Amino acid sequence: MRGRRRAPGLAIASLAVLSGVLPADAQQDRHDALAERFQATLDSLWSAAQQTDEVFPGATAAYITPDGDVYAFATGYSDVDRRVEMEPDMRMPSGSIGKTYVAATAISLALDGVIDLDDPISKWIGDRPWFDRLPNAPDITIRHLLTHAGGLIDHAFDSQEFVNALGRLVENGNPNATLSHEELVEFALDREPLFPAGMGYNYTDTGYIVAGLVLEAAAGASYYDELERRILIPLELDMTHPQNTRSAPRLAQGYAAVSAELFGLPLEVVGDDGRMVFNPSLEFTGGGLYNNPRSLVRWAKLLYEGDAFDGEYLGDLLESAVRGASPVPSSVYSLGVTITQTPLGITYGHSGFFPGYNSGVLYFPEAGAAIALQINTDGSRGGDHLRTLSAVLLDELLRRDSR
Repeated sequence: MRGRRRAPGLAIASLAVLSGVLPADAQQDRHDALAERFQATLDSLWSAAQQTDEVFPGATAAYITPDGDVYAFATGYSDVDRRVEMEPDMRMPSGSIGKTYVAATAISLALDGVIDLDDPISKWIGDRPWFDRLPNAPDITIRHLLTHAGGLIDHAFDSQEFVNALGRLVENGNPNATLSHEELVEFALDREPLFPAGMGYNYTDTGYIVAGLVLEAAAGASYYDELERRILIPLELDMTHPQNTRSAPRLAQGYAAVSAELFGLPLEVVGDDGRMVFNPSLEFTGGGLYNNPRSLVRWAKLLYEGDAFDGEYLGDLLESAVRGASPVPSSVYSLGVTITQTPLGITYGHSGFFPGYNSGVLYFPEAGAAIALQINTDGSRGGDHLRTLSAVLLDELLRRDSR
């Protein structure tokens, strides 16, 4: 895995070899040419944003080639006021990209016979005192929750009561204060279902929180314990960490340009002690991970090429979407994965929003390559920048293949 960064002044940076030895042959020359072009493009995106009203403090990025080589990059600043430059190994919360791991954990449990994806959730959490107040409660299956087909609201953006509760947490001055997972579910109780279970689509963190409760009940262990045992440790994803504490190694400052207004959070979400100024654990299985692009691209390639677990799972992973229910005609949502037809070809992946951060990861099955980008603000045009970088990556890979 190779790491690069370009200083904010766009000075040429040296190549750092983070693992392995670079072979001095023509193939490596082409890899290096791609890395140089990718870094230059990332720097130009950062530089152009400084001339506009876009908030773009800094970014980390990575791609993985068809043969499995990982290249990592950075640009801009991890802390603007202190002029701390971003480095390729810095971590940020990856928001809803965490749903890819939740769905994969469910798949792993299904492969082991612990659950069936079509189990009604009542089998596992039907004894909870609030269960009968959950919309569509008797009819929802695990698969419905993981494909956003349960008919539930999204408490994070559809519940003013949640916004008010989050505001009270921020105001009480205790950065460790949080809401329990079941308290989050309460924001969706006693509402009319948006549609019958399995008959529509509504993106919902609430559904994934419920899914997390189901997985914990079925496994008899915490979600994070199962995630580490089944995914993070065996696949050596050592730059991905549970977001159940306020700190992570090499945590970049985040700038809540959007969330400060939406949720009343402070603009800077990391304090002088290097810890988040609020408790991020309430995201749980709605996302719930600190991450890094190097780890994200390895995860994407393993997951979408069928190598994350022993056993066949790609059918369930990629073919569980409620067809025709997505609000975007070119896109469907299967088990924790958005499948989109783009000008660059079909993609599998996910975006992520968390106060102070934007993230995205895409896998291109036709090229066998993946790319990830994390920006330390929630106010950037991260999706546009990821598409620009993807075009550079695919252009170089396709030109190489045509030689």
